[in-house]
Amino acid sequence: MAVELGFEGSVIEMDNQIKELAALEAEGDVSFQLEIQNLTEKRDNLLKEIYNNLTPWQIVQVARHPKRPLFSDYIDGIFKGFIELHGDRNFGDDQSIIAGICTLEEEKVFIIGHQRGRDMKDNVKRNFGMPKPEGYRKALRVMKLAEKFNKPIITFIDTKGAYPGIEAEQRGQSEAIARNLFEMSKLKVPIICVVIGEGGSGGALALGVGDRLLMLSYSMFSVISPEGCATILWKDAGRAPEAANALRITAQDLLSFGLIDESIEEPLGGAHRNPELMTQTVKEILITQLKGLKRLSIKRLLDKRYEKFMGMGQMFKE
Repeated sequence: MAVELGFEGSVIEMDNQIKELAALEAEGDVSFQLEIQNLTEKRDNLLKEIYNNLTPWQIVQVARHPKRPLFSDYIDGIFKGFIELHGDRNFGDDQSIIAGICTLEEEKVFIIGHQRGRDMKDNVKRNFGMPKPEGYRKALRVMKLAEKFNKPIITFIDTKGAYPGIEAEQRGQSEAIARNLFEMSKLKVPIICVVIGEGGSGGALALGVGDRLLMLSYSMFSVISPEGCATILWKDAGRAPEAANALRITAQDLLSFGLIDESIEEPLGGAHRNPELMTQTVKEILITQLKGLKRLSIKRLLDKRYEKFMGMGQMFKE
């Protein structure tokens, strides 16, 4: 079933017309290739115009698109021989975080990421991509394994935030997140972090301390959701579009502030329109970034990581 974004109304109409013409062509002997080609060109031009002028709130909607590639799609499309590791060796296995070892080209790497579900049943299983403390402790356990075997770490960020339930607080949610921030800052291996959808608050930061922080061009990274911000400031979640403007949560904003290292261009119309191209693009960038980081000595790697985070916020001092 197609998912329609409000600002894509005309595009969806053209998509449907193209499908109808293709179906008619398949049923009979009449060719509609010229009509399909013309409609496709008009559709692509309209998509380009729309996506070149998205508001922050519209980018939030794209980042949340239910057809957007999930972490599991990147595992299948980028890496080979993935072996999943389970459990935090303390409480249990949080399935909102997937972690394990695999191969990127010829390089063994450890990968960790937030995992949402595609449907309601899977979302319940994955807790809608909102980890509990045991999820972050599993992530840290796998990071420590990577350090032990001197293998790079790649994290994929896609969460509304850490799970705020009472049981999560009882098991030390804040401590688990803080511990990851502390430990990731001094791990003696290259770390690349990629925001592929939503990067929400501490739930995202717990996988976001690395040597390179990359964002897909229509993803978001924020201390709070626009709805949460609007509710706190104005007692009105309906003002979320206004909050999205104020929060400066887009990849373009964060790149201009020096808070991320690269904005990864998405396919025309967003990653959900061409997941295969998106995964291939991310793969190529990961290979390039990893080659650069591997040239650094451990001391230089840690020094640059320290300088990177200590330098954040400098533009706000004046």
